[in-house]
Amino acid sequence: MGSKILYYLLIKPISLLPYFVLYRISDLVFLITYYGFGYRKKVIRNNINNSFPDLSEKERNRIVRKFYLHFCDLILESVKNFSITSNQAKRRMKFENIELLNEYYKKGKSVISIGGHYGNWELFAVAVANASKLKQLAIYKPLSNAFFDNKMKSSRGKFGLEMIPMKESKLYFEKKDKTPRTIIFGSDQWPSKPERAIWVSFLGRETPFLFGAEKYAKEFDWPVVYCEIIKEKRGHFIAKYHKLTDTPREVKEGDIIKDYVQMLEKTIQNEPAYWLWSHKRWKKTKEEVFESEINHGKN
Repeated sequence: MGSKILYYLLIKPISLLPYFVLYRISDLVFLITYYGFGYRKKVIRNNINNSFPDLSEKERNRIVRKFYLHFCDLILESVKNFSITSNQAKRRMKFENIELLNEYYKKGKSVISIGGHYGNWELFAVAVANASKLKQLAIYKPLSNAFFDNKMKSSRGKFGLEMIPMKESKLYFEKKDKTPRTIIFGSDQWPSKPERAIWVSFLGRETPFLFGAEKYAKEFDWPVVYCEIIKEKRGHFIAKYHKLTDTPREVKEGDIIKDYVQMLEKTIQNEPAYWLWSHKRWKKTKEEVFESEINHGKN
């Protein structure tokens, strides 16, 4: 009941406000979160300091501040998605090199698209359905709150994106329907089982990455692309596609994920503030993960 009250009395009315009003609210939220209670400030500062040790403290502080400005915009822009129109989504999320996906469609091929939590991935989810001729599906982890899970799926899928619960992902690769499609993975979050992940050098540290995108690419022989999100200006983004491989079965195991990580890292280094630094991306070192696994096996 509380979730419905929150949604219908606060979230939905805010989503109906014009963007210029939302950004005034975002400015206020920034003042509160940055200068006030400091939402996850220790996590954010540690992540940025450890990722850019060669930068001066002043430069790292600039990234932290810019991240908070962007993050507050991201929250309000995500609320706006509950009532965003198709024309608004098209104006605010443009697509580059979409010909890459359309060429796969012409060949009757389905594609795996890998992205990260950079820029505005929520707006990307809303806008991507009609960007190319390929049907668009996205892997996601369902929210524990059933009401908000349904609202989030409805918001992301309002223009045609189909949301796939993570545990059901293989079923969608096995479907006999041969309609060419793109299945989208966000592969840059801390994996639930890091001992089974692939560990890659990322922003100067050994980091575990979800392996599902590469596993399915090799098993079903789907080409893989990286979708880079670029922030043009406040509230306006570009999603740009880059080919990773047309022949995943010929690529050395682990190299698809490594190439993706390298491209994501370059995106972040170009403009660090727009990645999700508030996420606890480095919970444990590789040694800690496997030492814990060994000790667990002994018990």
